[in-house]
Formats: sequence, structure tokens, C-alpha cells
Amino acid sequence: MRKLLIISIWLISANCFAQDLKYARKTLNTLTSKELWGRGYTKNGMAKAANFIESEFKSFGLQPMDGKDFKQPFMFSVNTFPDKMKLIIDGKKLIPGNDFIVHQASVGLKAKTDLEQKDSVNFLAASSRILVTLEDKLTWSVSQKVEDYTQILIKKSALSSIPKNIVIDIENQFIPDFSAANIAGFIKGTAKPDSTIVITAHYDHLGGMGSETFFPGANDNGSGVSFLLSLAKHYAKNPPKYSIAFICFAAEEAGILGSKYFTENPLIPLDKIKFLINVDMVGTGETGATVVNATQYPKEFKLLNKVNEEGQFLVKINPRGKAANSDHYFFTEKGVPAFFMYTQGGISAYHDVFDKPQTLPFTVYENLFKLFVGFNQSLMN
Repeated sequence: MRKLLIISIWLISANCFAQDLKYARKTLNTLTSKELWGRGYTKNGMAKAANFIESEFKSFGLQPMDGKDFKQPFMFSVNTFPDKMKLIIDGKKLIPGNDFIVHQASVGLKAKTDLEQKDSVNFLAASSRILVTLEDKLTWSVSQKVEDYTQILIKKSALSSIPKNIVIDIENQFIPDFSAANIAGFIKGTAKPDSTIVITAHYDHLGGMGSETFFPGANDNGSGVSFLLSLAKHYAKNPPKYSIAFICFAAEEAGILGSKYFTENPLIPLDKIKFLINVDMVGTGETGATVVNATQYPKEFKLLNKVNEEGQFLVKINPRGKAANSDHYFFTEKGVPAFFMYTQGGISAYHDVFDKPQTLPFTVYENLFKLFVGFNQSLMN
């Protein structure tokens, strides 16, 4: 029986993989495009990404999870940087994203002043409430609040000497009621429609920093959304025994807010979820993958490893314990059995402007696809 399962997985994958990889690449290019502007908080980026995902769900023939609408709207606060992003240090104009970033909780400011060195990496203009910090690597994020000072993080390699003078013109806009939406659809099961397997991924990223710089977010998490959509497309053509649902969450980068909202306002009874698998950053895989919650659900992790070993899909699947580091977390807290999987190896770009689609190898995409199909089939059996 097990051999027949593996053979059927291989046949399914062989017939559809080439087309699915082509679709995933095309989808990734769309999600990381300038038009979607980092799937964030300026230039309507997140809303455009939501509309794209909704249109894909509709084209596959998925049904809205609540029977009415694919979108589950909610609101939260966020600090944004929609326009001016100018920085000159000692007469040298620095490039946003490449040479410097503004701390995500900073207030906007226009000033010209001298800097006082406080230690080896921190420089202060106290009267203007400016803090300059030198970093080896620039990593951006999202803030739900605004501080009363402006912090600039500069890449050490962008400067030839310690900074002494700063010219700054940066605009921020705090939005207390930013509108976003989770996108949820499902395929009705052929034998046990009341039992549901859920695949999730967050579609938001960091958006833009100023009017000319955006963060593409290819691996984080264009890769996960592309993978999820490929699975949705596959299962729409091959309905499984259980119902299978697909949820793309907003506001993961702001504090896993979309999944928190969903678990507090579920569109399906949470006790109907047989298992949930969250994917984030699955565009690599040379050295294998890691599963968060593996120690929480040893039976399912053993099953996942068995499917992997028999199919020789991934080099290694590393177990990890409970962690509040992605959208699986609040489901686990509500008693829903869930894994969070991410791949490892390959590119090191993360929360920076270099996380681009052309650098993403999709190393184990085919085998990851086979692993998911096999694991889901095993759960249903």
C-alpha cells in the first residue's frame, strides 16, 4: 500500500511539475514586482497583492471559506515611509536600502546638524533627536508605533570614516487604522468534507521605504505564496478526500496579526481542522528543511519523515520545538495541530532589498511539492 502511495505521488508530480514550476516562477515575479511595491503599506501594495491572490483562487475554482467572500478584512496600526528618504553623511549621498535604512519606528525629520560619537557604532545629534548606528548588515522590519526620535542605520562599508555631519529629509506617516485582509478559500472534500487540511502562508512583506525603494520579499514570503497557489491549483484539479483550505495571511511582518485575527474570528470551526501546515521562506533547500512544532506533534512528524525517506525528497528535515515565529502559532494556541516549515541553505538575503526573485533557486521545489502531496495523502488515510 505504501509503495502504491509513493508511486502515485511520483506519477502526479511527473505529470504536473514542469507546468507548476513555470507557474510558481511567474507568480513569484508578479508578487515581487514593482507594481506590488513590496506587498506592504504604501502605494497600495498589500491590497494589490490581495487582489491578485483572490483572482487566482477564483480562476482555480476555489470556494470562499465563509461562503461569501475570499477576503477577511481587519485593521491595525502601522508606521510608514511613503515619500522623502534623503540622507547625506559628510557630503556623501547615501542610497536607501543599499547604504542605509531608517528604523521602522522612527519619526520623520528634516535637519542638518553635526554628530557626536557615543561609542564605536553609535553617533548622536541630541538637539535634533537623531541617532545614527553603524551596522554590518541592514535588516528592516515593520512597526505599529512611532518613537519621538529618528534612528538611521548605516552599512559600515558605505562610509570611509566615522560620520561627523548629517543632512536628513525623511517623511513618515503613521496610520492608526490601516486596512488589510486575509485571503481564504477551500476545495470541498470528496469523502469527508467536514475534515479539513489547511495550508497557510503570509503574503505581506515590508513594502517600501520612501518613494523609490521597495523590498521585493522573494523568499520571504513570495516563495511560500507561490508554493501555496501551486498546491491550490493542483488540488482544484484533483479534489482530495478531505476538504483542503488555503489561507494567505496579511500583517505577519507586523506581528503575526492576520493569523491572530483569523483564530479569534474563524471562518470555519477550528476543531474541524485535521492538520495545518504553514510555509514561509521555502525557496531554497540545499541543506534540507526545518519543522517548528515537530516535538509537539511527534506522530505527524514521524509520518512526514517516513514519506520523505521513502520518496527521498529532502536531504534532511530538522525537528524544532514550539515557537511563536510565524502564522501557525495562534492556531497551536487554540488547539489546532500545526507545523511550520521553512527550507534552508542557498541565499542569505532576509528583510533587505536583495531578496529578489532572480536570486531564488527554488532548489527543492519539485520534491517539496511531492512531499506535501504525500504527507497530505497520508494524513487523509
